[in-house]
Amino acid sequence: MSRPIWRIVPAVLAVTALGAQAPAQLTKEADQAYGEKRFAQAGVLYSRAFEADASNPAAAYNAACAWALAGDREAAFRFLASAVEAGFTDADNAVKDADLAALHADARWSGLLERMHARSAREAALWDSPAFRTAYRDQLPEDERIAGLSRFWSEVKFGFADPDRLATLDWDALYLQYLPRVRAAASTAGYYRVLMELCARLQDGHTNVYPPGAVVEATLARPLLRTRLVEGRVLVTGVYDPGLQAEGLLPGTEIVAVDGQPVKAYAQANLAPWQSASTPQDLETRIYTFTFLAGPLTESPLLGCVGPSGKPFSLRVPRVDDATWRKAVPPPAPFTFRMLAGGVALVALNTFGDDTAANQFLAAFPEIARARALILDVRANGGGNSGVGHRILATLADRPFATNAWSTRQYNPAFRAWGRPTGRYRGEPGSVLPDSAHHFAGPVIVLTGPGTYSAAEDFAVAFDAMKRGLIVGEPTGGSTGQPLFFWLPGGGSARVCTKRDTYPDGRAFVGVGVQPGRLVRPTVADLRAARDTVLEAALAQLGEAPVSTRR
Repeated sequence: MSRPIWRIVPAVLAVTALGAQAPAQLTKEADQAYGEKRFAQAGVLYSRAFEADASNPAAAYNAACAWALAGDREAAFRFLASAVEAGFTDADNAVKDADLAALHADARWSGLLERMHARSAREAALWDSPAFRTAYRDQLPEDERIAGLSRFWSEVKFGFADPDRLATLDWDALYLQYLPRVRAAASTAGYYRVLMELCARLQDGHTNVYPPGAVVEATLARPLLRTRLVEGRVLVTGVYDPGLQAEGLLPGTEIVAVDGQPVKAYAQANLAPWQSASTPQDLETRIYTFTFLAGPLTESPLLGCVGPSGKPFSLRVPRVDDATWRKAVPPPAPFTFRMLAGGVALVALNTFGDDTAANQFLAAFPEIARARALILDVRANGGGNSGVGHRILATLADRPFATNAWSTRQYNPAFRAWGRPTGRYRGEPGSVLPDSAHHFAGPVIVLTGPGTYSAAEDFAVAFDAMKRGLIVGEPTGGSTGQPLFFWLPGGGSARVCTKRDTYPDGRAFVGVGVQPGRLVRPTVADLRAARDTVLEAALAQLGEAPVSTRR
């Protein structure tokens, strides 16, 4: 389906308390007609949705797409112009959208693109001024440091999805508390550490401060190894430096100390204060997997280790720059597939960052469809675009299924001046149609863990709500939403989570994690034996012997 991001977002962004159901219901019916390629009917319904709520550019844009596909160019141009007037500015998306391809040869097309670009420039002048995009220097001027703190504070105050947390923290008081620390920061690296520490107070994995690249290279370098907290112990799960392997650092080794400190004391002092995390399992993953041993490139931490045989030893592990790390430790492929004994298809979906996972899943579907049962592994999936996962789930459905419900803050300055409380937009769950060309009817299990995050959690939520099968493994990271990105002085940036998602029925999973139907945690013994405990449990659930699960 060629629907762009603007069409994926439910067209209820501007729904108010009065008449809220009419536009939402019209949009739902229009989405179904569009999915069934009844484009003229979809055009009528999207048009009516826009007429019911003329402040919503998504409805007008959707109408233009449907009318273009139905062959009515006049209606398509009329509603595309209305979308621009209502606030649609994404010219790049419009150009790429195959739905609008029939309009490109018309002389009106270029004029509408120019209007989109002009409106986008006006919006950027208000919300994304280049004034904050200053050059990197080892020490930023004090004014720039204060400006960066002020921008982060203001974007959070007016956009953060959980205003109750801001009230509990007293966000304004924190601003005043951190001002002298920003002024006193002796370097740009130190300044960004202050901002990251402030950000971590929000306890949200989709709200982050990102230091400039020069700071990352100099102060957040990592050794060529991977680690994980298992049964309360820090274990090495991968070693990518032959020199370290030759010195006896192998998977299964336990790290008990770093630079003379007990390992957990080291982590709490050197890593935890700067980690933005939504749940305890998310925080553990960020500390002991994503950032463990990160620090200055010029330093090599001294590890106190205990080998799998129980023999203690010490060694220094050199840190490497980011380019070396990425070359030595490439990310897993977005999609992998193998057939296990007993006719069980094991599919790993490792990222929804682009369409690759869904495209390759559908390409392999004829072979997958021959399986007796299907296991979908999203334990290493950090997210991306939720629509990618929904395309895969559509092959498991025999009826439309619901996606996340959501809400965002509704800030109206006049209402505030009148003493009215801050409200919320509440978006109804989306609906995804079954894939009429691909259907898998057999048993399905989804594997999750604390590294299952963001759009992969949206995938798990929709699967769980479908009642299509069992989730096996550990709770997910517990963080999803729509981040707002913006620049900070010196070449850094930040993002703020602006949307709170729930199950379709309103149950919370942000701040909690999607809970598996069968809880299975890896053990130290299993990791040292290279056994995939979670996969074995899934196979047992399907009535299969736990074979071929060694990693």
